[in-house]
Amino acid sequence: MLNNTVSFHFNLTMFGDFGHYYYAAFVFCLLLYAFIVSANLVIILVITRERALHEPMYMLIACLSVNALYGSAGFFPRFLMDLLSDTHLISHPACFTQIYVIYTYAANELTILGIMAYDRYVAICHPLHCHKKMTFKTVIVLAALAWIYSSGIVTAAISSSSRISLCGNEIQKVFCASWNVVKLSCIPNLYSGAAGMLMTVTTVFLNLFYVLYTYVRIVIICWKSSSDFKSKVLHSCIPHIVSFTVYSITAFCDIALSRYDPEQINPIFAVILSLEFVVIPPILNPLVYGLKLPEIKRHISKMLTWHKII
Repeated sequence: MLNNTVSFHFNLTMFGDFGHYYYAAFVFCLLLYAFIVSANLVIILVITRERALHEPMYMLIACLSVNALYGSAGFFPRFLMDLLSDTHLISHPACFTQIYVIYTYAANELTILGIMAYDRYVAICHPLHCHKKMTFKTVIVLAALAWIYSSGIVTAAISSSSRISLCGNEIQKVFCASWNVVKLSCIPNLYSGAAGMLMTVTTVFLNLFYVLYTYVRIVIICWKSSSDFKSKVLHSCIPHIVSFTVYSITAFCDIALSRYDPEQINPIFAVILSLEFVVIPPILNPLVYGLKLPEIKRHISKMLTWHKII
């Protein structure tokens, strides 16, 4: 008969793999977090202050930055504390709260990228109806629905995993993850596994197929158009393509890693793979959109110049 291990804390075991690099990792991650906060705040401030940027594409970019701040706040403060701590215990409520924040960030990121693909599809394939289909109100409604959807599906997955009987408390990760908690179950839990699979399919694969569909339609339109039109479309779509591709790869790395035993992989490499989707997109998105889109780049330069004059 299996023994049910009663514990009020989970132990994040992968912190033991940092060796003597704790302080160097702390300084590096603190600088990363400071950059994420400052860069995304600049994007948000520029888009909200400049009336010329109150368009669907730019508002959705601001939503990505808000989501990056939200997801980073759910990961970095706790991670930085653990880097300086001798013990890496986290209570059950704190663990499930972190799971909720990180996974709603992840689901919301992909959903917003899907909405951005729809915006590019409407702007390129139906330019005459663009202002009717993608209004400011439509963007607000779609962003709110993305958040409600992400919150609902993550809540359902957490609700199922929080009720299982646990026969252990060691999570082989540097942050709490739903599947790692499910793997501690005393008996196989088909419902929790199904809930996690449903979240993965509906959040990842449906968005992936929809984005691919929109870009196939865009490519078909561009194929029949002039070279100038192709150049404008490419310039407009590259930031979104880069963001979507990078996020898809980093999310896939985390999903794939959670299905393998981390002890079979180099510990430092396993930690890096698990951190990619909560670190790289929040860093990359403001750089891609701030440097690639001329309107945002121009307003950022103007704002920085104005502050220098003051």
